[in-house]
Parts: sequence; C-alpha cells; structure tokens
Amino acid sequence: MEPLDKDTDGSSLAIVESNIEQLKALFPDTVSEGKINFEKLRETLGDAVETQEERYNFSWNGKALAKRIAQTQSTGTLRPCKAESKHWDNTQNLFIEGDNLEVLKLLQKSYHKQVKMIYIDPPYNTGKEFIYPDNYKDNLDTYLQYTHQKDEDGRKFGTNADTSGRYHTNWLNMMYPRLKLARNLLKDDGAIFISIDDNEVANLRKLCDEVFGEENFVANVVWQKKYAVSNDDPGIAPMHDHVLVFKKSEYFNRNLLPRTEKQINRYKNLDNDPRGVWTSGEYVSSKSKTERPTLWYAIKHPKTGEDVWPDENAVWRYSKEKHEQMVAENRLHWGPNDSYQKPRIKRFLSEIQDGTVPSTWWTFEDVGHNDEGQKETGELLGKKIFSTPKPIRFIRRILDIATLKDDVILDFFSGSAACAHSVMAINADDGGNRKFIMVQLPEPCDEKTEAYKAGYKTIADIGKERIRRAGEKILQDNTTKDGIDNLDIGFKVFKLDSSNIKPWDADFDNLEDTLLNIVDNIKEDRSEDDVLTEILLKYGLDLTVPIEERQVSGKTVYVIGFGALVVCLADAITLEVVEDIGHLKAELTPEVMRVVFKDSGFKDDVVKTNAIQILKQYGIDDVKSL
Repeated sequence: MEPLDKDTDGSSLAIVESNIEQLKALFPDTVSEGKINFEKLRETLGDAVETQEERYNFSWNGKALAKRIAQTQSTGTLRPCKAESKHWDNTQNLFIEGDNLEVLKLLQKSYHKQVKMIYIDPPYNTGKEFIYPDNYKDNLDTYLQYTHQKDEDGRKFGTNADTSGRYHTNWLNMMYPRLKLARNLLKDDGAIFISIDDNEVANLRKLCDEVFGEENFVANVVWQKKYAVSNDDPGIAPMHDHVLVFKKSEYFNRNLLPRTEKQINRYKNLDNDPRGVWTSGEYVSSKSKTERPTLWYAIKHPKTGEDVWPDENAVWRYSKEKHEQMVAENRLHWGPNDSYQKPRIKRFLSEIQDGTVPSTWWTFEDVGHNDEGQKETGELLGKKIFSTPKPIRFIRRILDIATLKDDVILDFFSGSAACAHSVMAINADDGGNRKFIMVQLPEPCDEKTEAYKAGYKTIADIGKERIRRAGEKILQDNTTKDGIDNLDIGFKVFKLDSSNIKPWDADFDNLEDTLLNIVDNIKEDRSEDDVLTEILLKYGLDLTVPIEERQVSGKTVYVIGFGALVVCLADAITLEVVEDIGHLKAELTPEVMRVVFKDSGFKDDVVKTNAIQILKQYGIDDVKSL
C-alpha cells in the first residue's frame, strides 16, 4: 500500500515537474529521464530562440529568486475552522486566512483552471503599507512564526520604506511569484483585474506583460476615485487609480454592461411605433461629398415636399436606395409635427445589442468613489474600521464585465472582503450562484486603531465579520425577491498551518523513541477534519466538495464527492471494515473510487496486506495510506 503523495513528501503541487510534463507532451524528444535537453529544445524551436545577450526584457535584483519561490512546493496545509465559519454544511464560498503565497501553492491542484475572474487590490507600495517578506528557505516557517503558531520570536513583517535602496525591487519580488501562481488558477477564458496607482503602474504593466503575455493585455482602466481635489496637495492632485486587466488567453470574452435606468429612460415611443421604444441618432454623416459622392442627394421633406440636402461638407448616412427603404419602414424621425429641417434615424431598443460596451474611463458617478467605500464599510462595521475599502459598485462593474452566474472569483489580497460582499450582492440581483475565494493574511491591527478598539485583532477578522454582516443585510434588503432564500451568504474558514503529518526527523541518539513516535504519524493536536482537508488538497478536490459521514462495521468512513474518494481514519480496522468499503463501491457506483486509510489504523499486518486484494475484487485499484 503506497503512501499518499509518496513522491512529493506531502508537499503541494510540484510546479517544476508539472512544467516538465507539459513540455514533454509537446516535445517528447527534448526530455530524457526527467531532464530537459536544451540543445534538442533549441533545435526544435529553430529561429524562435533568442541568442543575443542584449535583448528587450524586464529585470530587477532578485527576479530569479522570486521565480524559484513560485516553483518551491509548500509543506503546509489548510485547517478548517468551523467556529468562525457561516453555514459550513451548505456554502460554496471560502475564506482562507494565511500568507497568500503559500495558500496559492496549496490551491494549485484543487483549483487549477477553475477560477473565472481574479480581482486583487495589492499594496500600492507608497512606503506605508505592509509588505510580505518572503523567505525562500522556508516561507511557511516564517508565516507560522509571524502568527505566533510557533514559540520562537518570528521574523517581523513591516513596511517597505521609500528610503530603501530596494524599494521597487522588494515590491516586485513580492508580486511576481504570486502572479505566476495565480495565472495557473485562471480558466482559459478567465481574466485578472488589478487595482494600482501611479506609483507602481508602470512596473506592474511590465510584470503582467511577462507573466500573462503582452498579447493578453486587455485594458488600463482609469477609475475616478475622488470627487473633489485636495486643496492642500502640493503638486497636481491625483484623482484616479488604475485597474490593469489581463486575460489568460484569446478565449476570454468580455460581457456587455447592463444598461442603467438613466440610459433606458432615453428611449421613448413618441409615435406609438409597434417596434417599441426608440431614441434617435444623426442621419447626416461627417464624410464629404468628395469622399462619398453617391451619398450626396436630395430627399423630400414630408411636410413641405421641398428638397432637403445634407450640409455642404457632409453626406447622408445611406445610399438613395437604402434611404427609400428607411422611409418605407418608418425609420426616420422629422421631429414633432415634422418640424425638423433634417431627419434623424430611429434606433429601437429591441433591435440593438443587450447592453453597452465597457470603456476604460470609470467615473465616480457610475462606480462610486473612496468615500462611498468608506461609508459602506462604516455602516456595516463602524467608522474608520478599514482605511481604503473599494466601493461595491466598483467591483460590481468588474463582475459584470468578466463573470457569468456560476463562476468562481478569487481575491488573494482580500482586505475588508469588499469583493465577497460584491459577489453576494450581484448574486442577489441576478439569481446567480457565483462562488468566492478570499485569502487574507492575519495582519495585526495596530492597538491605536479604531479597528483594534472595536475588537478586531487582525485584518482577516475584519473581512470575516464584514461577510457575515453583509450577507444578512443583503437578505434584509431583498426579502420580497423570488429565490432570495437560496442565496449563499455563508463561507468556510480555513487557516494556513503546517502539515498534519509528522515529518521524519530522526533523533539518532534516541532512535527507539523516535520510531515509536512515528508509528502514528498524524500530529496529536490535529482532528479528522484537519486530515480530511489535507487529503482533499493532495487529491486536487474542491474544498467545498460534499462529504458524507457513514458508519461501517462500527467505524466512521468519509464518503467524498459521492464516492469518488473514501477515507477511513479509524483505528483497529478489520477485514469486515474493508469489505464494507468495497460494498460502497457497488452501492454508489462511481466511475472510479479511491480509498485512503491511516497507515497505523489497521488491526494488524494481515489486515493491511489483505486490504488491497479485497478492494481490488470490488474494482478499487487506487488505495493509499497516510
């Protein structure tokens, strides 16, 4: 019986090995015994290989190390925290507390190409924000020390002062591995939206060009985040932020934006046309009669019968034949009582595309401003609890552009969880079932802040409480809406921690005690729920997959994904238990059933040896132990 993840030593997805496998699938002759033959690869790619030392590229001190950090496996896991969750048994939303670099590594199997849209609002690097100090040697150890999950004094996190000689470098080294890992989670038709200001927008654009490909740049949106100039600003007062948008591939298709009530109200039916409401547009084109001589002709005024010509330096929009068709179809509007000198063309709401094309200019009237975000958070949690929340309308605009009703949305710089709030709000409006994954470091709130005084010890605590209260408020505001009772306002909380499996760390001076201790290799303070979550991550299963608890021959087994995986963590497992697990295969009839036992859980070696053969008789070939 093979141990679970025997090749990865309990670590997260091996990204380097995965990349080699993908290269092998494309060019099998370039890979031998797990190694890349670069000479053969060069021959295969021919003239597409860059050989010049001086070439266009974006580089900085530490870039190679940052890339290695992205490729290094995590030895951590996510531990469920039901006490801080809401509607644990039936929600599909996640709130993960931990260093987002490690969390992104742990999600690589379970959420590979599963996320439709990523929105992040990372530190803007103004010299005052909290910066993640990645430690290549053991980033998980750094995080555990920082969150006081270990006894030693941890490495302190702090701000990236603008007096530092590595000011931009530190920020780039923080962002690069996270974006590399995030790209793997995007669906082929997915996109990422990143808020940033002028301080790092140029560097972020170059960074994203490299990670996502410059051909996948979609837009640099400018958001009018303020409605008034700061009179005490010593320079030219900034009124905007940027949102850089990159798609995963050519398969991304942006949605049209729903028309606003103001836009719809522009359409009237002044003549009771059976085609419905309409608005009018110019019938004269700015082309000259020299350019389009066939469009320069006279038409008859319906009231006076006189000839009407375009302006001297203009022409009609359509040919004379097309014009006659427009007249026949009653598509020209000459004003009240035919009082206009020139006609306008009727544009029917029923005949145009269902929505408007998004632009790169977002005004505060359309999507809100900083003060609106502050007000929304203040109404839910209290004033000045969170300093820079994005307004709900702003994130709603992104959701409208990039998501459909059943998509997964990820935000790994969650902050006040405005993104989660927005997902629940749009689902309430359109009956959608979008799911969110929020990731937030438990960054401590300063004791002098209003947040700390209100009882919030960390930024993660603020986010979780906002989701709880926002969900209830959305329900209260939509009590009469059909289907509102089905709205998912819950979330499962998981927290980053070290693996549930004891590492092999032999004490050769006391080897006998070490061997006895390792017989049960699951840590003493870990629950079966903890171990189950780690198994889900190792098998690449969704953290919200259905889990049913069954009793077989007096032992508890967990049936996951309607029989795709069965886990038994009980002690003293007998052959009867193994037989009953085999019967589950016949009952549930999954296409493939995988079974995991605790390695020390068998009654004796005879049961352990025979378990594999018994399960094979039921068509179960994938049997692992941990």
